[in-house]
Amino acid sequence: MARRGQGCGGAGVVERTGVVEGPLPGFHAALKDELTFPLAWGRSPIRDFHAWRRAARAKVEELLLVDRDERTPYAPEFGERADADGYTRESVSLALTRHERVRGALLTPHGRGPFPAVLLLHDHGARFDIGKEKLVRPWSDDARAASAQGWADTYFDGRFVGDELARRGHVVLCLDALGWGDRGPLTYDQQQALAATFYHLGSSLAGLMAREDARAAGFLAGLDRVDAGRIAAVGFSMGAFRAWQTAALSDHVAAAASVCWMTGLKETLVPGSNTLRGQSAYYMLHPGLPRFLDLPDVASIAAPRPMLFLHGALDPLFPADGVRAAHARLRAVWRSRHAEERLRLTTWPNVGHVFTAPMQDEVFTWLDAVL
Repeated sequence: MARRGQGCGGAGVVERTGVVEGPLPGFHAALKDELTFPLAWGRSPIRDFHAWRRAARAKVEELLLVDRDERTPYAPEFGERADADGYTRESVSLALTRHERVRGALLTPHGRGPFPAVLLLHDHGARFDIGKEKLVRPWSDDARAASAQGWADTYFDGRFVGDELARRGHVVLCLDALGWGDRGPLTYDQQQALAATFYHLGSSLAGLMAREDARAAGFLAGLDRVDAGRIAAVGFSMGAFRAWQTAALSDHVAAAASVCWMTGLKETLVPGSNTLRGQSAYYMLHPGLPRFLDLPDVASIAAPRPMLFLHGALDPLFPADGVRAAHARLRAVWRSRHAEERLRLTTWPNVGHVFTAPMQDEVFTWLDAVL
């Protein structure tokens, strides 16, 4: 409840509001006003773009709170294989960090390579029993088949995006993030405690995911079957966040397609926003980063490489004003590099938080053009 009280030494009167609007502090508006993103391109005193990219990336890497010099050998182990329509499915286990091996799905087109490749990054969705299976049809795990098909029916018009990409000539790698599939299942209410534990240990849940995704891009680039100069990161929802983030952090990524995750930060910090719930937000929260860079500023580290951002006009998670603000920031950066034609910003009318077959087709056609 608001009340009036004396400031320090009785020099003035201050408003004490405590916590308002649910999880927002009463002074949240003042804190938002203090976010000026001074390291953003165009605001930073660094005028050479390549020098700015190095400085901005270094700041992001510093705030991940996870060792940037991870050089543990991937030591891949390839498992069961199965032929499909025009491609081969294969399980793979590899060391993304020195702490843990991660299991994933690797799809390879039939024919002679090297092929273009896609690092395919799964969403959050508060569904943890499946991770990679959201995007790649399970071929040896009947227990997850029904869940995977249900997810594809709900968000992807019944398609498995990874299988579609492989059928169209791309090597596809899709791995479980911590908490999903073979690395879970987590429960929704455990996310905040897991993130807090990482902070207690001097580390970060979001930072781990960012590092692992960048390492996964490096693994793809080292495969003989892959053309290392033609690797894209692609994702939906949290996977979209992961896609543009990986492009910002890894030069192995030549292009990125992000579906339903791009906004200005300030526009998300409003009553009712999913970001304010905590929980899932911790996978995308790097403490201190907003003191330097906004979300589209981080994505802009990847400029002037080709980038595609799709947004559903009816998406309740990303208000239109936040999307417009982000798109304006992105457009200004690519324009400053005389590369605006490499940036595509598309809003789909009458579409919510989904990755429909027509949207997928736009991504597939775009990938063919830029890779």
